Amino acid sequence: MKKRTNILIIRLRSIGDIVLTLPAVHAVREHYPDAHITYLTRSSNSALLEGFKDVDEVLTLDQNAIKNPLRALPELFRLIYRLRAGKFSLVVDLQGYGETAWFSWITGASKRWSTIYSRGRKWAYTQSIPRNTNLHPIERDLSLLRTCGLQIPESENQFFTPDYAIKQARELFKKFNLDPEKPSLYIQPFTSNTEKNWPFSKYLTIAESWRDQGIQVLFGGGPNDASHLEPAREKGFPVFTNTPLLVSAGLMHLSSLVLGGDTGMIHLALAQKKRVVMLINNCYPGQANLYQHEDWVIQTADSDRFEQLSFETVNAKCHELFYSPDERVHSSVPAPRSFSQSFARRNSGVSTLAEQLVS
Repeated sequence: MKKRTNILIIRLRSIGDIVLTLPAVHAVREHYPDAHITYLTRSSNSALLEGFKDVDEVLTLDQNAIKNPLRALPELFRLIYRLRAGKFSLVVDLQGYGETAWFSWITGASKRWSTIYSRGRKWAYTQSIPRNTNLHPIERDLSLLRTCGLQIPESENQFFTPDYAIKQARELFKKFNLDPEKPSLYIQPFTSNTEKNWPFSKYLTIAESWRDQGIQVLFGGGPNDASHLEPAREKGFPVFTNTPLLVSAGLMHLSSLVLGGDTGMIHLALAQKKRVVMLINNCYPGQANLYQHEDWVIQTADSDRFEQLSFETVNAKCHELFYSPDERVHSSVPAPRSFSQSFARRNSGVSTLAEQLVS
């Protein structure tokens, strides 16, 4: 009987960075179709791996336990035992940090691959390449795999939202009098860094304009964004801030267009084959913009210009993607019989966007 190949892929954090490993994970699966693939990540990100169809098992590191002096050692010993018991023959470390280098080495795998920040971590791997910070993170991961011998003719970047999450998202739509069969705009305005946030007042202007044109608009965010999103709630918009990660993915799955800043949820929407407009402040080579959809990104050179980015510029890009047919994505918005680049201005007396969609 042929011995099964056990493979470990490592990426501990964060949501966006983990989503960006989808093409690499799929490439590994394509090369090793019968392998058992385990993914090591932080426990807070484990639910996200439910959307990785090529992953068979998830191994977690409890970061809260690591921070607790009484629980840190038991947690580390538990993880070490699991790493040794996995009998991995290949480890692909897509993080390249000091702790992940050590985790890779402790497995005892005969093949251990990674991109490395410094030569001081080279000892942990059997094959490694210097980290090229000028490459998009997805291309950087794929470059590592190609260097290590994998043939990758095309990359696949797709996240499969679980059916139960979509079902719960539909229930939330119903609760807030939203119709999942009608066009919707999902706005994720806040990021983990305030310097990467476009002024919220401008997001609100976008939302009001689209609502006036008959389009359903909903706002999403994390628990820490609740107070910041209160003005949207006061204006009558559905706001989702305590929604489980995969249910939030379901909400985006049901939406026609997703708008937001440089955050993991935007990459997650893209991996669901949604149309996305991403706003980036001070984009530089190697930054994680929208993979294979750079034309969907609006970027500026500095913070001042980012704040001054106009409503009209963002609105025009949203309108372009909302209507434009694109075979690379799945969208609930049908292409209209006639296409106009100009967005119907508020209270202009012309037909609404919703009316144009069904005309």
